[in-house]
Amino acid sequence: MIRLMTAMDSVHVQQIARKSWSNTYKGIIPEEIQKKFIDRSFSNAMMIKRMEKTTVLIAECEGIPVGFANFTKTDTDGDSELTAMYILPSHQQIGYGEKLFEYTLSMLKGARQLFIYVDGRNTFERSFYEKQGFKLLEVFNEYIEGYPVETAQYVYYIHNPNLAG
Repeated sequence: MIRLMTAMDSVHVQQIARKSWSNTYKGIIPEEIQKKFIDRSFSNAMMIKRMEKTTVLIAECEGIPVGFANFTKTDTDGDSELTAMYILPSHQQIGYGEKLFEYTLSMLKGARQLFIYVDGRNTFERSFYEKQGFKLLEVFNEYIEGYPVETAQYVYYIHNPNLAG
């Protein structure tokens, strides 16, 4: 089941982010950098901001959160950004990512394109988004918590028959 996040889900979202990052970025990003990033990005204060300013969806299995997606509201240009989508390692590759993505698209009223930024060395994640129909725009270097990373920017073009042009 996919549903909107409630305040009670914060601890689950924090755990999902931590476990997913640890599994996904092992050998790509040092553990201490991962911890700093997750501690900052998913702190209690940031969880409140995410709920106030963006949309967070929860994927459940038997009533227990196993994944989440976080995306921005559509701006005046018709753009939105999928800022995070994480699934517990034990529940990956069984459809939760696709369900979260489909539900995200259904909620993006008036959107023309959805952007996402992923680590360029994370072939699993890049493959997932490419399979969903995202197109690579560019790859560039930046820093996460002072650590150099390669970032790939993708876009998903949303067909919206209600928009002219």
